[in-house]
This record gives sequence, C-alpha cells and structure tokens, in this order.
Amino acid sequence: MQPRHSPRHGLRRLAGLLVAVVLGLARPAAAAATGGELSIAVSRSPLSLPLFVAQERGFFAAEGLAVKVRECVGGHRCIQLMLDDEVALATSSEMPVMINSLQRADFAVVATFGTSKRDVKVVARRSAGIARAADLSGKRVATFGGTSAHYFLDLFLLFNGIDTKAVSTLLITPEQLLPALAERRVDAVAAFEPFAHRAQRMLGADGIVLPSARIYTETFNLSAKRSLVAARQADLVRLLGALARAQRFIRDEPREAQAILRRRLDEDQAYVDATWGDFEYRLTLDQPLVSTLEGMARWALREGHVPRTSRIPNYLHFVAPEPLRRVAPAAVTLLH
Repeated sequence: MQPRHSPRHGLRRLAGLLVAVVLGLARPAAAAATGGELSIAVSRSPLSLPLFVAQERGFFAAEGLAVKVRECVGGHRCIQLMLDDEVALATSSEMPVMINSLQRADFAVVATFGTSKRDVKVVARRSAGIARAADLSGKRVATFGGTSAHYFLDLFLLFNGIDTKAVSTLLITPEQLLPALAERRVDAVAAFEPFAHRAQRMLGADGIVLPSARIYTETFNLSAKRSLVAARQADLVRLLGALARAQRFIRDEPREAQAILRRRLDEDQAYVDATWGDFEYRLTLDQPLVSTLEGMARWALREGHVPRTSRIPNYLHFVAPEPLRRVAPAAVTLLH
C-alpha cells in the first residue's frame, strides 16, 4: 500500500466517479422498483442488526414481504449498489448519503434505524510511541475514505487540538486494515466495527484505544431511489414494520439477538460483550440527521474532499418521511 498525498485524493476520485454516473452510466431501474421481491444491500455492521433479525426471525415474511439481503462491507459500498440499481435499498451511515447528495438528488433516506457514539474508534500501536491523542501528531493514521470513520478521524484530531495536516492520513479499504497494522505501515487506524475490535484483538497488548469524548453520533439509515419510494410506499411501510418488530425483539430477547449478530458477523461472544452497549436500535427521522448531513457537507467542502464547485443542498429534500409516518408517527420529528 502506497501512502497517498492527502485524504483529498481518494474522495476527489470518488466524486469523479459519481459525476460519471450522473452523466451517462444510468442503468435500467432495479426490478424491485416495479413490484415483487425487495433487495437490500446490508452492511456487515453491528448497526445492521435489525435487518439481520428481521430476516432470520421471519419478520419480513410476516409482513407479507419477500426480501433478499445482499451483504457488503461498508455502507459506502452498499449505497453505491443502490445508486447503480443493483439493489432496491441500502443501509449506510449518513456520510455516504452526504457524499452522493453533492452529485445527485434522486434518492432519499427512508428511516434511521440505529445510532452509535462508539462505533468508530481510534486504535493505535503502543510501540509507535502512542499513549494519548496528542501522540498522533507526526504519525501515520489509516482510515476508510468516504465513510463515517474518515469524518470521525478529522473530528477527533480537531477536538484534541491536533492539526489534521500534522498527521499523515492514508485512505485504505476495510480489507487492508489488518495487513497495514501487522506490517507496521501505519501507526494507528480510525475504524468502525467490527474492524476496530479486530484491530485491537490483533495488536493485543501493543494496542490501545484512544479515549473519545463521544463527539459524533453516527446514524445508520435505510435509503432508496425516490422512484421506488413513490412506486412501493406500501411495501416500505411493511418493511419498516418488520424493522420495528426486530427492534422490539432485540430489546426483549437480547441473548437471541446477540446469537444472530455473532453468526452474521462471524464473531464470538467476547466481541458482542465488548461492544453491545455501543449501539441503540430505534426507528427515527429527526432534525439531528439533517444537521449532521449539513455539517458533514461543510466539512467536505472546507477540507477539499469534494469539488469546491459543489453546493450544499437542502437536506430536507433527502428524506422521505411518509412511510415511517404511517408506521410510527411520533418517530418523525423533522422541522419544515
């Protein structure tokens, strides 16, 4: 893995790809947009647990839906599958929503179904001379470009008084994380779960999780093309009803929900015990989501992660609250 000149390079390439999609790579709409089975790209994250539970416990079928789950590593990949019309819906944090919103406006968030203040962590090697946040200055820190982990890293550095330019930031894929640490090509990583815990486990006594002041609340969201929202609103209501059932199951039957999480992430109970309290599962569409998207867009423009010609959209246009209002009216608290 070769260090990139700056984290801007990776996201500029991403932005270029998105422009290409807008200008001419449109594909026929996913078959699910016209009825029948709903396909969902689901990130292999603890935050996706309501989807895993709904599938395994038969809640989708109980709502009269045929649902096909396509797992992917990282919400940024899941949302791209949805935008490329390979699936009908996708799960992701709000970061991929923001990145894509600067290039297109044909999709929207249908619901937030999970949140976390502790999903993303900075894991460092003690042998690199890192014992506290200030020690990251002058070090090589890897993260996943265009994701919540990338955004969190910048917030973490700024909160701790560290100039982001004083850190050599390398943009890698989740699959490159453990090799980069094992081969000592990086001194620390900012990663979401389960990769953060895997980094801790691999480093053993040499690893340290740097304390965080919980400066960022990550949301996990279900997004779809607006054409699908218009054509299949009744099915989206059923889908959200199934997720509501799943969230009640997680609350009432935590041990069984944990067993599902272990299977889907291929992790052990020690991992679940260490991270279970980091996640909250409930259906919402609220103003903090809109505010976070706006803040992320300002950050991306300020730091040059996207073309400076981009304009920050009105993020109320990137939520589709009607299906959730029919399932849980009190869960929608957007300001108009």
